[in-house]
Amino acid sequence: MDATTANSQRRPFSIKLWPPSENTRKMLVERMTNNLSSPTIFTRKYRSLSKEEAAKNAEEIEDAAFTIANQHYEKEPDGDGSSAVQLYARECSKLILEILKKIPKSEDKEISISEVVPTVQETFFDISKGKRAFIEAEEAQELLKPLKEPGNSYSKICFSNRSFGVDAARIAGPILAALKDQLKEVDLSDFVAGRNEAEALDVMNIFSEALEGSNLKFLNLSDNALGEKGVRAFGKFLQSQTNLEELFLMNDGISQEAANAVSELVPSTEKLKVLHFHNNMTGDEGAVAIAEIVKRSPLLEDFRCSSTRVGSEGGSVLCEALGMCSHLKKLDLRDNMFGPEVGLVLCKALSNHENLTEIYLSYLNLEDEGAIAIANALKDSAPSLAVLEMAGNDITAEAASAIASCIAAKQLLAKLSLGENGLKDEGAIQIAKALEGHSHLIEVDMSSNALRRAGARVLAQTVLHKDEFKLLNVNGNFISEEGVDELKEIFKKSPEMLASLEDNDPEGEDEDDEEDEEKESGDEGKDVEDELESKLKNLDVKQEASLDTPDSN
Repeated sequence: MDATTANSQRRPFSIKLWPPSENTRKMLVERMTNNLSSPTIFTRKYRSLSKEEAAKNAEEIEDAAFTIANQHYEKEPDGDGSSAVQLYARECSKLILEILKKIPKSEDKEISISEVVPTVQETFFDISKGKRAFIEAEEAQELLKPLKEPGNSYSKICFSNRSFGVDAARIAGPILAALKDQLKEVDLSDFVAGRNEAEALDVMNIFSEALEGSNLKFLNLSDNALGEKGVRAFGKFLQSQTNLEELFLMNDGISQEAANAVSELVPSTEKLKVLHFHNNMTGDEGAVAIAEIVKRSPLLEDFRCSSTRVGSEGGSVLCEALGMCSHLKKLDLRDNMFGPEVGLVLCKALSNHENLTEIYLSYLNLEDEGAIAIANALKDSAPSLAVLEMAGNDITAEAASAIASCIAAKQLLAKLSLGENGLKDEGAIQIAKALEGHSHLIEVDMSSNALRRAGARVLAQTVLHKDEFKLLNVNGNFISEEGVDELKEIFKKSPEMLASLEDNDPEGEDEDDEEDEEKESGDEGKDVEDELESKLKNLDVKQEASLDTPDSN
């Protein structure tokens, strides 16, 4: 368990290990060709193949290993493909050895890959590729033919991006009913687009009846403008699901009434690990219904309730419920109207989340009070945190010390987003100091923070020599023209690491700057920046020192 955790912590943020590129696959084929045709311990023991035979077999081995690993990837819980890559390598090694063992003593007979590789049956049926289009009965009959083949092994289906009419649904219904005992994953996202309400509800009822009693682990009903009527059209189907692990209801018009219907019709969530409610009109009362689902989901690992119009009342109830989900790894609450009071509730929930690796809290109106409370809570929990987003929360330099202390404790941090706040140079330099020892850092966003030359320079110097670093965004600030030139000089050897500065305003001033200028009219901009940098450059950011208040927990 510890070894697995350690390995996962070392993975760079957002880099998928699977599938391998075409170039990687070709290189592997070349390597296996060489292994099958050149002198090695195994070819000396069994006999090598000619270059031509080796190349042919290497291609077939790679294709078979890729198919096996790809099927595994579709079911892989962590989703980054690491175990699929390992399986891919093991299968290639195993099949090379099997080929060599099967080589006949006589050179007259060729060995076929089919003798050592079992037939791999397709398990994923997908009609979502291509243009978004309506499907009527005749096309449905043709498209769904493979699902009617006796003995097929399809366990995962995706009907997304194709709009089913009633006639097409009547073709699909009996086919799905015949398959439902073997289905594990069903994607019906965006499958009634452009249909009028009455027809869409009829289609949903047909699919619901066909799939009722199936034993799914994964269900995606996103992008269907369900509303309460749509949720209830799927009622019998939803009520029959007792082993769901992943449920997606994004962009579905989930209002308060629809959220209540979901809570009512999905009573069994004990095994639920992923729950996404992005881009709905849930509101405070709907959030209370979602909170009930969360409370019944003790194994929840990935929760998303972003852009759902939830305010402080619903946000508080939801965050209290999240405190019961001790297995949470990924939390996304972006773009809601929480306010600082919800930040104080959320900080208590976060203190229980030791497994948290990604947290998205942008555009929640947290302000300094909420941001400080959350930063203090995270500092002492979530040791493997890789992503921290708190953009657009009206955070000022007053909260910088607490945020910096939190960041300093997160040595596995890969992505930090604090854009669209008011941290200024004072806050930026404290954040930069906290990031000095972070070897896994990939991306930092400090755009639109009223930064000037000093803050931007220190951030640039901090991230420049980090091996895995990819992008620094300081666009939309008040960096002087000389400062912009200095940044470009710092990143001269790797200009792709510096995001565009097209929205930078070298003459920009905020209200505080205008007041300072009135009081100290003789100061030169560069002198002020250099003085600020000299004051803050030696500032220590310690993991144990924070702005904790007696009642911050």
